[in-house]
Formats: sequence, C-alpha cells, structure tokens
Amino acid sequence: MFENFESDAVRIQTERTAQREHSTPLFMTSSFIFDDAEQARALFADEIQGNIYTRFSNPNNDELVEKLCRLEKTEDGLATASGMAAVFISMFALLKTGDHVLASRSVFGSTHQVLTQIFPRFNIDHTYADIGKVEEWENGVKPNTKIVFIETPSNPALDIIDLKWIGEFCKKRNLILIVDNCFCTPYIQRPSEWGADLVVHSGTKFLDGQGRVIAGAVLGRKDLMKEIRFIARATGPSLSPMNSWIISKSLETLAIRMERHSENATKLAEYLEKHPEIEFVRYPFLKSHPQYELAKKQMKLGGGVVSFVVKGGLDRGRKFLDALKWFSLTANLGDSRTTATHPASTTHSKLKEEERVVVGILPGLIRVSVGLEHIDDIIAEVDQALLGSK
Repeated sequence: MFENFESDAVRIQTERTAQREHSTPLFMTSSFIFDDAEQARALFADEIQGNIYTRFSNPNNDELVEKLCRLEKTEDGLATASGMAAVFISMFALLKTGDHVLASRSVFGSTHQVLTQIFPRFNIDHTYADIGKVEEWENGVKPNTKIVFIETPSNPALDIIDLKWIGEFCKKRNLILIVDNCFCTPYIQRPSEWGADLVVHSGTKFLDGQGRVIAGAVLGRKDLMKEIRFIARATGPSLSPMNSWIISKSLETLAIRMERHSENATKLAEYLEKHPEIEFVRYPFLKSHPQYELAKKQMKLGGGVVSFVVKGGLDRGRKFLDALKWFSLTANLGDSRTTATHPASTTHSKLKEEERVVVGILPGLIRVSVGLEHIDDIIAEVDQALLGSK
C-alpha cells in the first residue's frame, strides 16, 4: 500500500463497514452467515474466498496477517494462538515420518523440546549445528533433510547467523529455511530478503510490546503456507479476534518502540561493558560482539535485549536479580517495561547443562529485555543491584 514501513503499520486495516468506523472494530463472532446455500457450498469448496468460521479465518486475523506480510515482505501468512504454535506448525505441517531437521544449536527451550522430545514420536530426527562452523552445517545435511530452522539473534546468547549465507546454503540444497525473527521484528530485520522461506514470530513479545496477549504468526511462501493453513484449519491453533486486534493496533507503534528499545539497550550495554562488576556483555551492536559486522549488515538496529554475566557466577547472579527493586522478574520479554530473567533456571532449564554452556548460556548469565523507561532510571536500577549483590 505504501512505500514506507511506518505507514503500512498504521494504515492497513479491514474494509470499513456500513457503520463508517475510523478504527477497526472487533469481530467477536464464532461463525459467519451465508447469503444462500450455493455460497456456503462454494466457500467450503474453496471456489470463492470468504469467512466461514473463526477457527478458519476472521476479519481481525486477516488484518493482522495482511499487515505482517506487508511488513515482513512475504506472500502469505497465518496468525496462531502462540509463538510456539507458530514454531511447531511451521515445521510439522511440512514434515513426514522419516524426515530430518537441521537446526542452529542455540534455540529457545521449547523449540528444543519440540525437536528432541515431540518430533521423535513421529520418527522425525534432527541435528544441531554451531552457527560459526560451516563444516557442521555441511555435514549435518542428510538425504532426508527437509527443513533448516534457525534463530538470529539467538535467545538469550544473542548469536548472529549470516542470513545471506544460510539462505544460499538452503537454496543450493533445496531445503526449506525457517527463521525465528522474534527478537528483531520486521522493523529491524527481514529474513525473507535474505532467502528465508518462512518467518515465525511470537507476537507475545515486541509485536504486542506491552505484555498483554499470547500470539504467534507464520509468514512466507504461498505454496508452503497452503499446507500450513490446511493443517491449522484442521487442528485449530487459531488466534482469537481480540488478540489479533490488540497486536494489529500495537504494530502502529512498532517502529517507534523498537527505536527506543534499541537506543536504551545500546546505552545499557555500553554502560555494563565498562562496569568492573561485569564479566562480559553480549549485544549485537557492541563492537566487542563476535558478529558485530554481520549484525550491522543484516540488522537495522541492535534490538532490545542485552545479556551479561555478573562476576561471581550463579550465586552472584541470583543475588543481583533479588537486589533489583523495580525491574520485572519474568520469563517474558519485549515489554514496554524492563524485564530480567535467569535463562539457565527458567526459559532454557530443559536443556542439559552441557548443552546450555555450548550455546553460551552460562550459569550466571542474566537476560535483560530493556524497556521504554528513561535510560537514566534503567542504569540506576542496574547499578544499585550490582552494588547490593556484592
């Protein structure tokens, strides 16, 4: 519709009804009326497009998907009940018994459980590859490999994968590339422009941005989305109209919010890097980040998440969290309010200790999702917690 991200995010909405509303209304209905028997038949036969049942489609869901597809520059999409519903169905709908998934070693804890505990029930195997070891990716491809799944930046170690390289790697081998773009959002990074076939989101995070709803989305190639939509329509991981409406309205401020999240996160990371009580800091736009140049190449901003290790290991890290006065101690991220968590004992606790260490999740690692509060207050809160945990 528009040339610019911000205008699409604000102006894409459902067709105005006879009530002449300015803002999209909520379509809180379980089903939709047919004009006649022939229209009902044609809709169920997929000969014409239209709403039948909210588990299949709904104007609020359609608006959200249209907006996300425009922002991510993808052909088609589907809104789901959660981010993990999006992750699961993006792979499961395209796999069959005997298939194989090649994934980046650093993935979200629940994604790890899908690959290691749920898929094996269907005789679907997986292999992990280190982001920086080309030989592991090349050796990881098997005759039955169907999908490559990655996170970039990864949660919570903030490792960066070269999207151009992995896109070409998958295209050469006819593999489906799925990218979890949760940390960046389409404002910071568009994986489809680098060769991703599908992009998944947890709308719960920065897309909503205020910690109100659980939601997800799968976006990508029309031919792949056709099969994903078929499975979703039959199994029902659909997003409620209310949650679609909330996230669609939130997208109107996504660009502004991600600018501030990134600005605050950059300043906090720079402050922590110089602090004598910090062992190390990981943030994509710090020059000390191992993939700094790559991050600058494929990301517009550094994002809103900073990870760091406090000197003193696990015990000091826990004392630091307990010394925080107003940061929210929660496993969620992407909120307008700054949140802090200890990944090893929460979001990634299902991984074995050696698995966590390999992907940079050390016992004392703290993940902070930097909010929209004033940066001086954020730094003051961290500083007093560091002093109070000594």
